[in-house]
Amino acid sequence: MKKAELKQYKERLLAMRTRLRGAVNHLADSALNKNRRDGGDLSTMPIHMADLGSDNFEQEFTLSLMETEEDTLNAIEKALERIEEGTYGICEECEVKIPKARLNALPYSTLCVKCATKIEQRR
Repeated sequence: MKKAELKQYKERLLAMRTRLRGAVNHLADSALNKNRRDGGDLSTMPIHMADLGSDNFEQEFTLSLMETEEDTLNAIEKALERIEEGTYGICEECEVKIPKARLNALPYSTLCVKCATKIEQRR
């Protein structure tokens, strides 16, 4: 891959990383510092059991989103490392070039479509 192309992918990955970090921080604040808004109740203790269930569901959902975003952040970090090592854009399974169309869609991808499909079918 040409240096100019690598630079573009690196810039894109860095922008994605910055955006996702902001999203994760926002989700963490939302999940961990949630205040009751309805009725002016600022305590963290819901009044009704239904409120408690809703609050718990909301918090678990937010934490699940955070986990997914953290996984994506880790994949982005690994992609940035591969750029520095000179192995970016090479399938980790079969060692062929990952098509640019795939890298454009998933710039942190480590597998070509064929290998990704094989691995997905095994699950």
